Amino acid sequence: MIEHVILLHGLWMRGFALAMLHRRMMEAGFRVHRFDYLSVANTQERILEQLHGRITELGEQAAAVHLVGHSLGGLLALEVCRAPALPGGRVVCLGSPLMGSAAAREFSGLGRSGEALLGHNRELLERGYECWDGPREVGMIAGRSPIGLGAVLAHIEGEHDGTVAVAETRLPGLADHCVVDTSHTGLLFSADVARLTARFLRSGRFADASMPATPSS
Repeated sequence: MIEHVILLHGLWMRGFALAMLHRRMMEAGFRVHRFDYLSVANTQERILEQLHGRITELGEQAAAVHLVGHSLGGLLALEVCRAPALPGGRVVCLGSPLMGSAAAREFSGLGRSGEALLGHNRELLERGYECWDGPREVGMIAGRSPIGLGAVLAHIEGEHDGTVAVAETRLPGLADHCVVDTSHTGLLFSADVARLTARFLRSGRFADASMPATPSS
């Protein structure tokens, strides 16, 4: 049966940033779609309405409709999964601050200019979630190469990917979590990340049963 994957980009990005991940997920055997949205200008309600419609449409012709979201895209993926009666599938978040983003809170502290940079999803980025108890299995791939604009403009404690701290990705209720040696943007271009993503979408785990688990430290 056909399995679809919808890719969601993050804040200040557009769908073209997902091209490499798109190609690798196609090579892994999925039907892949990029969900392009205006991360700052569009309201969250409008984004979720469009995303819900796309999931529902694809679900009419597929065994599963999976979601793979980078950064803000992962938060939006979890938000849309709160809706009832969606087709089955899993979610992989790539460097998403599911526990809330310290960098986003610092941007908001800059006043109106900082709030404008975060757009209508500011509150979701700042607070995140307390836990995940939704119907879909969710896996997280976090990065720990501290290279990125966020590390320059904001103080990020502990291991981080240049924008999001590893601790901010460890949401209670996740089905699996792993950490890779790449930056926040690098998560979109890593062959290892694509391989781990495909594995989780098919099995609900990042580690192959015949291999040692991927370190999550």
